[in-house]
Amino acid sequence: MMRRLAMILFTCLMAACSEPLHFNATDITGSGIGADFSLTDHTGKLRHLADFRGKVVVVFFGFTHCSEACPVTLKALADALRLLDTEAAARTQVLFVSLDPERDTESALAHYVTTFDPSFLGLRGEAATVEQVSKAFKAYSKKGPASGAGDYSVDHSSGSYAYDPEGKIRLYINYGETPQRIADDLKLLLAGK
Repeated sequence: MMRRLAMILFTCLMAACSEPLHFNATDITGSGIGADFSLTDHTGKLRHLADFRGKVVVVFFGFTHCSEACPVTLKALADALRLLDTEAAARTQVLFVSLDPERDTESALAHYVTTFDPSFLGLRGEAATVEQVSKAFKAYSKKGPASGAGDYSVDHSSGSYAYDPEGKIRLYINYGETPQRIADDLKLLLAGK
């Protein structure tokens, strides 16, 4: 009886001492953020979030004429994939959703996203559809005023959203996160944590 009590106590102490699961990004599990969508990728194929079940999916909203947040984030995500082993990288999909359907054609998206990593997919849709998708993710965007040359910018939120292989939203990755910390989080999601 004492031996059994000692085993139970030992097990409880070990459980109390073990480190809790810790993500570097913000855990948004169960937040209701995000939803499935129907957007066209840069090859002309209609895509849905559900198409990527079995993979960790990172969704980022931006536009190809972005001068800072988009290239910095896509570079960090590409570098994070390079830190994963080949199998883990193959089980991770980055989706870049264009907030500028006027200028971000399929060919512009294809050139832009594959510059960072050939596995990245650029997604686009009609302005109303993209607005609906970004609202589901609580992602901010607003087209700025046009300059004299007709050029404009799009103000937008700069975080990314990560889904686990079961298709559940799990993480909000802040802008400026390091590739190593992103890779560490992707590994946890791939491991079913």
